[in-house]
Parts: sequence; structure tokens; C-alpha cells
Amino acid sequence: MTPFARLADLALPPRCPGCGEITQHDHRFCTRCWSSLRFLGPPWCALCHAPFEYDRGEGAACGECMANPPVHSGVRAAVAYGEVARAVALKLKYSGRLACAETMAGAMARLMPEGADLLVPVPLHRWRIWRRGFNQAALIAKSLSKMHDVPVDAELLRRVKATPVLRGLGHNGRAKAVAGAFALRGDAESLRGKTIVLVDDVHTSGATANACTRVLKRGGAEKVVLLCWARVLGDAPLD
Repeated sequence: MTPFARLADLALPPRCPGCGEITQHDHRFCTRCWSSLRFLGPPWCALCHAPFEYDRGEGAACGECMANPPVHSGVRAAVAYGEVARAVALKLKYSGRLACAETMAGAMARLMPEGADLLVPVPLHRWRIWRRGFNQAALIAKSLSKMHDVPVDAELLRRVKATPVLRGLGHNGRAKAVAGAFALRGDAESLRGKTIVLVDDVHTSGATANACTRVLKRGGAEKVVLLCWARVLGDAPLD
């Protein structure tokens, strides 16, 4: 380490992405934040990947999926939505802490689907990008692309209609709000027959993921898997 690097490390030491406490390495959580995170993975529903408390056997589906099978091929979330997961997501989205995108991607990387052909971030409407300056899902997707050597196309899927906040809307209201909100770029031939990984920061109701999946499949995608940082489970509060 050069003298300048040592000085910079003393002046700007690595900090916990959750609470800001000084840590030994970048993108590492402190013990308290790490222990409060609930990491997700199998056993889970074969259709939507909602976690099960115990292994129900190969091909087991949750009650919701048996009643209404999802249009996508599952939601793979690194962690359950909670205090720390929320803090990291908000730092990236509203505080411009762009390094949090790499933190999220590092936790999500273990769940990358086999045979993934292309990473596609959930798009923001152009007005929101102009206000915020970036699309947080695109930043996460670019970090994942470097980790797994899977190409990313941040312009393939576009949000052509500004949508209201979906929180508080019922199932039908959410579906109506995102209807017609997404479209493919004109030259979308790269989708045909491919497995697409739809990347987002937080998965809540599923309305946005379903709307994006339908558009991607109409464009020729064979399979769409959602990969995200955090997933809201049950009645977990969003605030």
C-alpha cells in the first residue's frame, strides 16, 4: 500500500453499509447489522421462490402460486426486507451512495440463475432518472455483470409511462397502474429464446416484475427470473 493509499484509508475508512460503523473492509457489515440480516435461499417455493420454513419436497409450490402461478420463473432475493436492508436501499436510491450497488450485487451474486444470458434492470421513467441522476437497478446490474461475466443491457426495457407509488393500492390497482408502462427497444431481437435476469433493488407486490416479464416474454424471452437485493415477506412494513 502506498503512503497516499494509507493516508486515504485513515481519512476515509471502510464503513458498514447499514449503520456506518467503521469496518475492516469495504462492503462488509458490522456484526450487529450482519446478524440482523435474514439471507434467503432454498428451501423455497418452486414457482415464486418464496422461502419455506422447511423442505416440502421437490416441486412444492406455495398456496398463492397454486392459485395464481406467476408469469416469471421466480424471485431470487438476497435478503428479507428489514431495517438494515431498507437502510442500504435508501442510501443508494436517495443519498447517492453509489457504492451500495456493489454491496447489494455482492450479496445477490450467489443466486445468479444458471444459464443466464442477459441482465436487464427494471427501468425508471426518464423524468425520475433526470431528478435522481441514475437508475439504481442499472448500477446493481452492471456490478453483477462484472462478477458473473453476463452481459447487461440497460436500454432494452423502457418505462414509457410514469407510474404512481404502488404502496397502498390493492392487487387490481397495482396491476392497473403498471399496465402499459413498459416497452421494448425497437431492436429487441437479442431476447429470442434467452433466459433473462430482471434486476431490481426491492421486490414488494410483484406488479412491476409481472408487467416487465410479460413485455420481455412477448419479445421472445424464454424465461425471466427476477434477481433483487431485498424481498418484502408477509406483512413486513415498508416504512
